[in-house]
Amino acid sequence: MIACGALAGLVRQIADRRGWRLEVHALPAGLHNRPDRIAPQAEALAVRLRAAGLRVALGYADCGSYGALDEVCDRLGLMRLPGLHCYDVLGGPGRLRELLEREPGTYLLTDYLVRSFDRTVVAGLGLDRHPELWPDYFGHYRRLVWLAQERDPDLERRARAIAARFGLPLRTIDTGTTGLERELAVLIRPAGSGTRPG
Repeated sequence: MIACGALAGLVRQIADRRGWRLEVHALPAGLHNRPDRIAPQAEALAVRLRAAGLRVALGYADCGSYGALDEVCDRLGLMRLPGLHCYDVLGGPGRLRELLEREPGTYLLTDYLVRSFDRTVVAGLGLDRHPELWPDYFGHYRRLVWLAQERDPDLERRARAIAARFGLPLRTIDTGTTGLERELAVLIRPAGSGTRPG
């Protein structure tokens, strides 16, 4: 499984719990700040892994690739997670669509983003060096929604601190990992067992 770095830890946890024989190869989560690089890196790694005799699937939704990951899947005969982004996989596409229709200015967090916000978002976007750019990146948001996979007091404190940084209200939705687990089970089914295309 070639997984987004933001999902790789969850994929490993689920695989271990389910007893799946699954190698997880994580690409850097920071690629989301440069989504045009996701598909080329995923393809290069997939080619290497298949050359080693491994069956490969992508633990990615589209993730801002604008169809480039689907083109990789078509070329190599791979499958990927469904949806536009990991938020669809974790929270459900219907729920996400409704959230964003009600308030298009919604900034979404996952447990991974809550834990890594300073590194992946602040430093990743250069806001540690140029804090004056914060309004350019985030000035149009009106609320934060944390799609919580597993709440604990430390994560809750961090999520509230992020919301305070934005100066916005925080809504927490407990999603767990059921949606991700269900979709991973589809990806790892034996070849030819009626799985959906990527």
